[in-house]
Amino acid sequence: MEWNTETANIIYASNDGYAGHLAASLCSLLDNNGNIPLMDIYVLSVGMSRDYQERLACVAEKYNRRFYVLELGDLKERFDFDIDTRGFDISAMARLFAPEALPAGVKRALYLDCDTIVWGSVRSLYETELENNLAGMVMEPTVYKEMKDSIGMGPDDPYYNSGVLLMDLEGWRREDVLRQLLNFYKSCRGRLFACDQDTINGTLRGRILSLPVKYNYFTNYRYFRYSTLVSLCAAYGDGGEKDYRMAGRAPVIIHFLGDERPWIKGNHNHFRRLYEYYLDKTPWRGTPAQPGKELYMQLWWLFNQLSWLFPSFRLWVSRRMGMKLIDSRKKALAAGQGEGNH
Repeated sequence: MEWNTETANIIYASNDGYAGHLAASLCSLLDNNGNIPLMDIYVLSVGMSRDYQERLACVAEKYNRRFYVLELGDLKERFDFDIDTRGFDISAMARLFAPEALPAGVKRALYLDCDTIVWGSVRSLYETELENNLAGMVMEPTVYKEMKDSIGMGPDDPYYNSGVLLMDLEGWRREDVLRQLLNFYKSCRGRLFACDQDTINGTLRGRILSLPVKYNYFTNYRYFRYSTLVSLCAAYGDGGEKDYRMAGRAPVIIHFLGDERPWIKGNHNHFRRLYEYYLDKTPWRGTPAQPGKELYMQLWWLFNQLSWLFPSFRLWVSRRMGMKLIDSRKKALAAGQGEGNH
């Protein structure tokens, strides 16, 4: 890839609820990627306020990067069937529409969830050759069996997290992937455990390149042994234990997946200070941590410590509590506090 002619295109998707987290992620990306000569930032907005859009634009302008907001409006109107995002805010589905929303001349892009912090250069990631694949993603071996079953996957089939998504937009347009995604979601009655993520996995099965763990390091993986993850999904062994351990020591993209979010008061997330550092470099500096879950965060920290010694117990509890978590997400969404990312 010739960097004197190519532009690295970065995509985020958000509503007002996740704008501050997006700002922290964006700042970390720009702060650690001065080695990329040209970079354009696209935000797929789902009703984000003008004030928040302008604040985000200020972050990009500080690093002399071009910044665009593409308003998608009411996403429900883009589906000709009823959908149930299972507690995730519908903005999570915005990434599916990236090939349609971005200019036709944008042939490749890297999508990042708002709940990520970029701790290194993504240049090598962006340059990754996808060959005959339509996307590059990092595997997520700890998903529930029921999630794989619902999209026709076996226990050892690779399942991917959609929080970091290297997209061949030209290929998506050429093969009308958006139509395929919508048809797949419709065939599942518009109701999946992880709406966009399950849809991408089910639709692009066999056309996803496995990316190194360092490019989407889930913070809750600090509490799992590598052997445990491989036992859950044989495909996870393809990356090798050495790369997995290196990713834990020096991740390029940190993904705050799970309950232990760094913006919740009382959390013990190992990487929380990185989030706080970058948030303080944005117009959202000084935003207080969300109160009300201090005891839960303490119990969650103890639960994480036990996971290393008793991984089967953690997995058993996770599966037992999975549907209850989904139900709680749906209640939070109804109250206007839904999750926007996985």
